[in-house]
Amino acid sequence: QVQLVESGGGLVQAGGSLRLSCAASGGTFSDYGMGWFRQAPGKERDFVSRISWHSSVTYYADSVKGRFTISRDNAKKMVYLQMNSLKPEDTAVYYCAADINYSGSYSYTAEYDYWGQGTQVTVSP
Repeated sequence: QVQLVESGGGLVQAGGSLRLSCAASGGTFSDYGMGWFRQAPGKERDFVSRISWHSSVTYYADSVKGRFTISRDNAKKMVYLQMNSLKPEDTAVYYCAADINYSGSYSYTAEYDYWGQGTQVTVSP
């Protein structure tokens, strides 16, 4: 079993920055692809970013390209999401997720096997 715990969310003004962290325990973290998703009230959980097991490949949703950066530290079993130039549209609960057996569908929630509880990000206008 893998446990994921997000932190770093909060309230910021538009144009500000936040850095989200996700701490993993259990399993073999370095073997997992990791993703960030977000869910706004009344909407589905949407893909934000993905990083491969050795940080060699990253993917971003079009809505966050150029503003968000995903990274990981396998020694610390941590994955991060640096969010810059935040917009009110970024307001959501952000979740990290672990992909044990990658099948190529990195932007789909069904690809991932473990999820954190989420951390709230609120961006005021």
